[in-house]
Amino acid sequence: MNSNTGTLDSVRNYYGRVLKTNQDLKTNVCCAGESPAPRMREILKDIHPDVVAKFYGCGSPIPPELMGRTVLDLGSGSGRDCFILSKLVGPAGHVIGVDMTPEQLDTARRHVGYHMEKFGFARPNVEFLSGYIEDLKSLGIENNSVDVVVSNCVINLSPDKQRVFAEIFRVLKPGGELYFSDVFADRRIPPPLAEDPVLLGECLGGALYIEDFRRLLAGVGCLDHRVVSNSKLALTDPVVEQKAGMIGFHSLTVRVFKLDLEDRCEDFGQLARYLGTLPEQPHSFVLDDHHLFETGQPQPVCGNTASMLSQTRYAPHFKVIGDTRVHHGLFDCGPKPAAVPENSTVPSGSCC
Repeated sequence: MNSNTGTLDSVRNYYGRVLKTNQDLKTNVCCAGESPAPRMREILKDIHPDVVAKFYGCGSPIPPELMGRTVLDLGSGSGRDCFILSKLVGPAGHVIGVDMTPEQLDTARRHVGYHMEKFGFARPNVEFLSGYIEDLKSLGIENNSVDVVVSNCVINLSPDKQRVFAEIFRVLKPGGELYFSDVFADRRIPPPLAEDPVLLGECLGGALYIEDFRRLLAGVGCLDHRVVSNSKLALTDPVVEQKAGMIGFHSLTVRVFKLDLEDRCEDFGQLARYLGTLPEQPHSFVLDDHHLFETGQPQPVCGNTASMLSQTRYAPHFKVIGDTRVHHGLFDCGPKPAAVPENSTVPSGSCC
């Protein structure tokens, strides 16, 4: 980590000393994004106010079907999302939070007992580890050991994102899911802005160019990611806007599976039908921004989507019909990528 010590120290200082609560942020970037789902709003009522006050996420990256699962939260901060996850995985599940900021870890660890009592758990099902999201191996997190990895506006802060994604796919089980919210940009951030302590701390300086994100994923073997939601961010601070106003920033929630997928959406004549059996989602299931499955209604899907629904923890909730023995060419699937200017052209048939 030596070559990136300066960036990491800047981030640690910003979140540990400069910011006391989320009211000290200069922009709304770290508290933007979609509203939590009803199930999470109820749990939030039981989260300690000190934990909530030090929350700096940009979305709501908590997927369904978590009971009994092992979930890893990268950049867990004060522990808000970890405690929500703790409730959702139940006493038989396990939640691991990783953070490098002592002040944030202290807040999280101080409130473990409080939340276990609130949830009625006899013993803690959540732990907080001090370390770097670029080096999960040193924390003892083993290969193929995690069902779901989440992160809330943290990966942008890493100076070595390629290593972060490599570690994520190392620890995920086959068929496991990365589900995260973060800030992305419609172009590469110029070096002077990427090194600006305030822009970096406000989750702007380190925002990934969306196409570089796609390339990073391809580098670790993931050829198809899905955007679940996309919100354009406003730069409300005049100084920040003066520096970076020419860049389009977006808060995206993205899901990625550890599966052997193709780099384009291919048509094999397959159908998928949602059974309506996910708790709190009896009528429909949203896979991404262009796949809404209404309960009981068969829908044509590409080979990649079929795999996402039949080779992951979502498999019991879907009936997938057909296989990949007969190929019919490209599948017309998906909108153009998020965070791309309106006048850009994108190859048709791409799911991402």
